[in-house]
Amino acid sequence: MKFSEINYERPDLGKMKEEFSTLLHDFRAAASASAQIEVIDKIYQQRAHFESMGNVANIRHTINTSDSFFEKEQDYFDNHYPIYLDLVSQFYKELLESTFQKELQEKFGRQLFEIARMTRKTFSPEIIHELQRENELATEYTKLVATAEIEFDGSVLNLAAMVPYKVSANRVIRKSAHEKTDEFFVTQSAEFDRIFNELVKVRHTIAQKLGFENFVSVGYLRMFRTDYDAEMVKEFRKKVEEKIVPLVTQLKSRQCKRLQLETLMYYDEPLDYRSGNAQPKGSPEWIMQNAATMYRELSPETGEFFQFMLDNELMDLVNKPNKASGGYCTFISETLSPFIFSNFNGTSNDIDVLTHEAGHAFQTFCSRHLGLEEYFFPTSEAAEIHSMSMEFLTWPWMNLFFDDQTEKYKFAHLSHSLIFLPYGVAVDEFQHHIYQHPDLTPAERNAFWRTLEKKYLPHRVYENNEYLEQGGYWQRQAHIYKHPFYYIDYTLAQICAFQFWIKSNKNRDEAIRNYIELCCEGGSKSFLELVKIAKLDSPFEDHTFISTVTAINTWLAQIDDNALN
Repeated sequence: MKFSEINYERPDLGKMKEEFSTLLHDFRAAASASAQIEVIDKIYQQRAHFESMGNVANIRHTINTSDSFFEKEQDYFDNHYPIYLDLVSQFYKELLESTFQKELQEKFGRQLFEIARMTRKTFSPEIIHELQRENELATEYTKLVATAEIEFDGSVLNLAAMVPYKVSANRVIRKSAHEKTDEFFVTQSAEFDRIFNELVKVRHTIAQKLGFENFVSVGYLRMFRTDYDAEMVKEFRKKVEEKIVPLVTQLKSRQCKRLQLETLMYYDEPLDYRSGNAQPKGSPEWIMQNAATMYRELSPETGEFFQFMLDNELMDLVNKPNKASGGYCTFISETLSPFIFSNFNGTSNDIDVLTHEAGHAFQTFCSRHLGLEEYFFPTSEAAEIHSMSMEFLTWPWMNLFFDDQTEKYKFAHLSHSLIFLPYGVAVDEFQHHIYQHPDLTPAERNAFWRTLEKKYLPHRVYENNEYLEQGGYWQRQAHIYKHPFYYIDYTLAQICAFQFWIKSNKNRDEAIRNYIELCCEGGSKSFLELVKIAKLDSPFEDHTFISTVTAINTWLAQIDDNALN
């Protein structure tokens, strides 16, 4: 079914509660595992409709945040999703107490029961009001960012439209574009602070009502982290600080030399070459034509997947006014359809986001047969392996998009992937500190962020930009507002994606086969179990971390990047 043909209707939650109650009664009364499985199938049909309508409403709201109808529908789901979670939690309770649990685990796998246990720890009817408020505040952040109207170059532009100017080879234009973008955040900083203040307070209240000291434990349970804990993450951050930060400092020094600058300022960092960054050589339509060729040639499975996306209008990729910022992939379970959202703006990021989100979408396409809402996506750090690895597995086709600038793109892409790691762990450490100290003032939060920048990004120079010098940069990171503790996931996945890059250089067919095997497992296993299935090594292990990073650094070191100018 084409996305435009999906008939949106607001779910009748009252009716759903009645039907759910009947189904849970039938589940308890079932005399066999097979009878309970029949009831479970009916429960997931109910869940699929509610989840699908919620995702359709969210997609249409983010495509046009000024659409009043879907703004109201988004508000509906912000307020009613926690009530729906109560129904799911009741189902999980019955699942965990089933006398046929052994047979059900054989049918559905152990991961479903792990998710059920953790969800029961993070949900109580007592916190429904707080969950509703948390959803409302996250939506407020999305709307606020989408309202950016920046007067520049004779036009009124949103944040995504400013990006081409922020990577301009003309330093005056580049600096001005950054400063004008910063002005938006300065103007709205009090509102960003208000939203985040409320989010921290409401999340702390949630944690305390659930019996936890603070939100950190709740955050980890929400992310369904069964293989590792905060202490392991802390050690991972330490590895990044000790092993990666010096390499990034060297890369930034090379960049400064390439650009022939005395000092690399913060507004210079997005520019990779004096002649300008690599850019796609055609329109969005041209990009999609070449992407179809790329995915047909990559494998039969990816070819089938991408044609499905095209045929069913399951991508909205181009930036436009009132469109929410960023990019994402979601899944509509009633039609078993992934959906990709992005903001093309004519930069190399268009290709990055296309391949990244296509990695997510391909995984859901491969695992849609699993049939459980919990399994369509894996936990976040596993999901990001699919997306980040797809960025590298498509390297042999980058010439379709960049032609004579392909080598410029590859060097920049791999460099950026390594450079990202310190920033990624800084965001994670920031979130740990915030939720361990929920009474911090906005100024104290900003000051802590600035200390993290000096620790993990020592090369960064803000050139007397007061807002950024005082630590305001974090306010543009949506994950901090909307998805607490979802960020270390990218760094763990990046180490795994690097391994796929290394494998693909040695044996491309085997790398793609392992990748597809991983995608087919969906969310049916935990993070480290999925890493093993993909024949990768754990990113927490010292030998994995060191050997992977050494291979990346060796490749970057042998490139004459000055010749790419």
